[in-house]
Amino acid sequence: MARRVLTHNFSLLHVDRVHLNQKWNYKNVISPYIRIYYIDGGEGFISTIDERIKLESGYLYIIPGFTLCNLECPNKLNQYFIHCFEDSPSGLSLFHNYRKPFKIKASEISASNMKRLLMINPQRKIYRSDNPKVYEKNSFYKEYQELNNQQSESVFMETQGILLQLISQFISYIDLKTEHSTSIPSPILDAIRYIQINLSSDITVKQLSQRANLQSDYFSRMFIKHTGERPLEYIQTKRIERAQYLITTTNKSLAEIADEIGFQNLPYFFKTFKKITKVTPGEYLKTNQLI
Repeated sequence: MARRVLTHNFSLLHVDRVHLNQKWNYKNVISPYIRIYYIDGGEGFISTIDERIKLESGYLYIIPGFTLCNLECPNKLNQYFIHCFEDSPSGLSLFHNYRKPFKIKASEISASNMKRLLMINPQRKIYRSDNPKVYEKNSFYKEYQELNNQQSESVFMETQGILLQLISQFISYIDLKTEHSTSIPSPILDAIRYIQINLSSDITVKQLSQRANLQSDYFSRMFIKHTGERPLEYIQTKRIERAQYLITTTNKSLAEIADEIGFQNLPYFFKTFKKITKVTPGEYLKTNQLI
């Protein structure tokens, strides 16, 4: 029997229960980590360019990392939330082909797991503000990540188990949504992985199609079919996601970051960054700079 090994792990950043009001109204939020919400009172909204999702009691919600959205509470909202980083050897997210907010009905076990995670990780609350521009700071990330190293072995294992249980339900939802579609062919999956680990290189469609041993036009059609984007558009999106991560978690200059992700032309990096994130690199840096 083949032995399967988990290739993704999740690093807890924050967990808390909050009572929100009309001040919870933030535009163009885009974070390098996953957000999970469990609502147990009131209502709110997550909106993207394509849809507006109601936050309502008894449901679980997820916002995959690097998903641009707006957060809104018209009146009152009671919310348990989790923020966690996702990591995999390939750099390929579990949500790479379904990067948008969505909701599922919460089971009793899911609700209990949210509460249990907070109980065993009481120091993971955001005490400073509910504004992402305040708590999404490099110094805060380091502070909370260090708490992972201080967890006892039992708390660390239970934390990982709860995160895996919660996230697995969303993956099951994606599987149901896409059960009638074909899985990603290995040449396209290989191209996606190659892109992830070679963002600093000059990647061309010709190069990718040759790796896949396919004619360029046919490769491009297959790539669009299974990712929703043209190869070059996908490459630029992944480069900008990487830039956001580096801006958030390092002290590198924008020029250094641009060079690291394959942009030799700084103005073009600025233009591409704003096109994808709706803000300039400077504006993004300002809201994520060290305190």
